[in-house]
Formats: sequence, structure tokens, C-alpha cells
Amino acid sequence: MLAFLRFYTTISLELNWTEASELAAIGAGKGKALARQLRVWVGVYLRDPEFLPRLRCTNHWKALIEDEDIAQEIKLHLLGVGKFFTAMDIVKYSAQADVMERWGLSRPISEWTATRWLKKLDYRYRNEKKGYADGHEREDVVRYRQDVFLKKWFQLQERMVARDKGGNVVQAPANHLLLLIPITHDESTFYAHDQRKKRWVHSSEGAVPVRKGEGTSLMVSDFCSPDLPGGWLRSKDRNQEARVFFKAGKNRDGYFNNDDILETTRNAINLFETHYPPESGVKALFLFDNAKTHCKRADDALSARKMPKSTRQWLPRSGVKMRDGTLPNGNPQHFWFPDNHPDPKKAGMFKGMEVILRERGLWPARGLRAECEGFKCSAPDERTDCCARRQLFSQPDFVNQKSKLEELVEGRGHHFLFYPKFHCELNFIEMCWGRAKFEYRMYGIPRNENQQEEYVRKVLDSVSPLTMIRFANRSVRFMDAYRQGLSGSQAAWAGRKYHGHRTLPPEFVAEVKQKVV
Repeated sequence: MLAFLRFYTTISLELNWTEASELAAIGAGKGKALARQLRVWVGVYLRDPEFLPRLRCTNHWKALIEDEDIAQEIKLHLLGVGKFFTAMDIVKYSAQADVMERWGLSRPISEWTATRWLKKLDYRYRNEKKGYADGHEREDVVRYRQDVFLKKWFQLQERMVARDKGGNVVQAPANHLLLLIPITHDESTFYAHDQRKKRWVHSSEGAVPVRKGEGTSLMVSDFCSPDLPGGWLRSKDRNQEARVFFKAGKNRDGYFNNDDILETTRNAINLFETHYPPESGVKALFLFDNAKTHCKRADDALSARKMPKSTRQWLPRSGVKMRDGTLPNGNPQHFWFPDNHPDPKKAGMFKGMEVILRERGLWPARGLRAECEGFKCSAPDERTDCCARRQLFSQPDFVNQKSKLEELVEGRGHHFLFYPKFHCELNFIEMCWGRAKFEYRMYGIPRNENQQEEYVRKVLDSVSPLTMIRFANRSVRFMDAYRQGLSGSQAAWAGRKYHGHRTLPPEFVAEVKQKVV
């Protein structure tokens, strides 16, 4: 509207009413339809200066790959294809009739779109990385590891039972009511053709055909703890288990998503409480990988990422209004004006970031722009008042917004922790998977999926409780090494050289810092 009026009132341009509106529409990347609307809006505004058009947009468009369920579906499809997939594998998958219907597509995506999606999913076309400490020392990862994960772990550790490598108890809480049981979760995939490749072969044996590919996949989700009978989480009567077998892929079980992990966690909590009912006072500490599937938030969760700055009719893409925020004084803050608001123009409207920040006493006199370009603020760790979105994004109630999984666990009265990213050595169930897969490779190729599941069940149950205790102690040694300031490579070296106890002596840590860079 402003451009339209400026074009019309600039004498040197010599534009009439219609020409000025069409030039303004072209400048906005639109055509004559917008030009006609501009003439209507300006006409009303000239009669009533209080009038300003309100764009009632609700963020209908969003890239498909930003949908957490679709992203997870693609990842699991690629898992079934194998390591050497291409963008065309996604294109072919998107061309399937049921996938197009589920994703709301009228035609398959292009190869170029598939390539961009792979980059969005953090894939890069390059040689495989080699080494140990990939991502360990990234600044945000180290900050979470040191300031959040390790801090909470060692606060709670005095309530846990500690055992030596022989399984003997060396530490236990004085009060049984304060007992805390750490229970870790993870998923792993077993392939039908993942068998040992070398053996003693007699000279008389001839060549045999080799089956192509890795074979059918079988994903396992499970919970375990060195403090549970048998290690793996089962009910007290041993008739129910937390273990879930999942055959990912089309025409199989579908795709493991956030709803599935929530359901398996509910079941896990119920099974744990058959051992320790809520009235016993014994609690569990549930630990999960920091994966996107686990981090999904509730539909009404606080998020400043898409909020408009001004007051308008708006809803998040979920179609659900956000829950109340928290003002600095601790009172709740509603983000929508009430329907009975004295000003009819504001009734039922979303307040907008400016009003929300004003109510918190955070709106500066100079004002704020809605967002730095692409939300890539120049120094987000040093200043938060560069734009309205960063200011609100940094508020405690937004920063501390929890995932659905965390809200579920804590809502049942138990403790929750995400492992730091790239730190598989802290999750001792990873070592249990490794031990089980070593045994799995000793079996022959299964005849069918039922036999494959039978083999996987056998090898998982073959991991003894004493082995689990030693794996758990190894993870705790890594935690102690990080707490004492060792890097990933230094902690790995120390773990190989010193494995007698759950903690590392300070003099040994000093030696490691000198020898390993």
C-alpha cells in the first residue's frame, strides 16, 4: 500500500491510479489481482485511517521434509536400501501410490528435491569418516555434556547401586527409599545376511553363491539396567517384556516414530513398577539417545520459531494453541487475547511477539525487528536482543520446554536424561548390541523372518548380567573422565589403560593430559 501511494504521488512518474497500483503489485512479485486489491484497500484507508488490512495467514505451507514423521520414514526406508543409496531411491519411493497419498502429493518429487532432502537430513556425499571423536568436541555438545548431563548424573549417582567388575556391591544408598535405578534405552537393527565372512575352509570346498545385499532388516527396541533381574527390562513375573521387534518398511510394520517410542516407554514404566511400585519410593532414571524421534514436542509446546511479530489471526501449523508461557514474576501468560476483549479488533487474536515481550518488560524503546535474516543471529550466545524472535527464543520457559517423552517419564514420577550427541560410549546398551551381534554372526543365514527373530532373541538373552555390569562400569569411567576435563580421544585412551574401577585417579588423569593430545 505504501509503495502504491508513493508511486501515485510522485509527480515525475506521471502514473495514474491504476498504473501506480499495477507497478506496486509487480514490485511485490504479483499481478493485476493484487493491484485491484491494493486499490480497494487504499480506498478504504483514505476513508478510514484506522483501517489496515490484516493478513490472516496460518503458515499452511511447510516443506515435507520438515515433518518429523516423514523424515523418519525416509531414514528408515534408506536403512532398508543399504549404505549405498542414491537420491533416486527416495524419488522411486515417493512415486508409490500409498506414499503419495500419505504425503499428500499429486506427483513424485524430483531428483533435485530428493538431493536437497538428503542434505536437510544431514547426509553429505563424501568418503566415510574414520576416527573416534567425531562431534565429541563440538561446542554445543560439550556444553550439554558438562553442564547438563554430567551435572545431573553425578547428583543422582549417590542414590544408585555401584558394583565392581565381579558384580559385588561396593556402594548403595543408606536409605532404600532413595534408591534410583538407571534404565537405558536404544534401538538397533539386525540384518539377515550379516554373518561372519571368515572361517576355516577345507581345500576341497568349492565356491558357493553369495546372497546379494544385507537381507531383511529387523529393528529391536529395548531397555536394560545392571540393577534389573537378568539385565533386560521385564515384568516381575517374567511374562511381559519391554523388548519390541519392528520390521521397518513398506508392506511390513511401517515406520518407527515418536508415537511408537512413547508407547514402548509407557510399557517400560509399567513393567518397572511391577518391581518397584510407586509407593515403594524407588525411582528410575530413564536415559535416551538425543535423536529427533525422541525429541519431538507436544502439539501445544512453546516455540518462538514461527511466531509473527504483530497481533493477528494466527495458529501454529499443528492447529493447536500453545500452552501458557510464564511471566518473570511466575504468573502464567496467555498468548491469545480473550474472545471477550474490550477491543473487538483484538478479540481472539494472537498477541504477537511484540505484545508478549512488552508484557514481560523486555521490549526496548528503540524497538526490535522480527527476526535476523534466516534467524542466523550474529552472536546468539553473547546477546539476545538483536531481534524479537531471539529475545523470546531465549526466555527460560521457551528454553526449558521439554519433549513429549520427557514429559511422559517425569509425569509418572521418574527421572529423565538425554545422552549427549555423538557419545555412544556413555550408553552401555550400545556395547550390549555389539556383544549380541558378535554372537549373531555365528549363526547361519536365517531361513525366514521368524527364524531371524528367534536368533536375535537368543543372542540378546545371551548377554549376561555380569557382562552388563562391566559395560555399565565402562560407561561410568568415561563419564568420570569427561568430568575431570578429558577430551573424547583422551577418555578413550584412559579407558583402555585403566579399567579397574568406575572412576579414574586424579594422578592418572594428569598423566593422560600430558601424553594424549
